[in-house]
Amino acid sequence: MTFGVRVQLLGGLVGLGLAVALRVSIAGPAGAGSPVAGVVFGAALILLALVCGLPRPELSWRQLAWGAGLAAVLCAVPLARRWTEAGVTEPAGALPLWAAVVSFVAVAEELLLRGPLFERARERYGSIVAVAATSVAFALLHVPVYGWHVLPLDLAVGVCLGGVRLLAGSVTAPAVAHTLADLAGWWLR
Repeated sequence: MTFGVRVQLLGGLVGLGLAVALRVSIAGPAGAGSPVAGVVFGAALILLALVCGLPRPELSWRQLAWGAGLAAVLCAVPLARRWTEAGVTEPAGALPLWAAVVSFVAVAEELLLRGPLFERARERYGSIVAVAATSVAFALLHVPVYGWHVLPLDLAVGVCLGGVRLLAGSVTAPAVAHTLADLAGWWLR
């Protein structure tokens, strides 16, 4: 592994931590409910991904199918629970802004984590470590916004997203899966 690759990997992880701190700082008590913090966070992640060497995402029906398939798997348990319990829903008027910000952040997280950080970790340590490392980073980045209780679920989701990244061969499939699962979360909570 060259010095430049190490710098990109370490710099990307440090940058991710700083982006999370920036998001939390901007959001204040609103937490995940702050659209401004979400947009700033997403923009920081995309900039970081570009600086770290974002590979060109593959746009194909195959990538969309992998992503939609994983989203269906990720939503299966909440969907089953939704059918058996009465749920609380958000006001529909908030949906357009929420959907735009959530989609932007989900894609930005995947562009960085399953893009250059995944590639640099895989180059140096192999596929299993790349999936594990990006999954841990994925789980940890959600803790300051949502709390420690999300760690096990987000770690498992991160492994699924990393696995589909390996199988599909591009960042597109995990970006689609993450976005669709987050959007489905509106109705499944």
